[in-house]
Amino acid sequence: MSAGEPGDAVIITSYCDRCGGELGVADHPGCRAARALEPPRFCPSCRRRMKVQVLPAGWRAVCAEHGATEG
Repeated sequence: MSAGEPGDAVIITSYCDRCGGELGVADHPGCRAARALEPPRFCPSCRRRMKVQVLPAGWRAVCAEHGATEG
């Protein structure tokens, strides 16, 4: 069977938006604590480094593949 045929399993992996590590592999208590005060650095969908802009009223992070997130 080649990839992309009906019945193929799709594996979705989520990544830590602070360190870029896989969320299912390890616990990230330091990352969770830091994220209370810091904007995300990595896209949680694709693990790409995001362009982050810190603004007076929050932050804006942009992934080249998945677009912007604000907080």
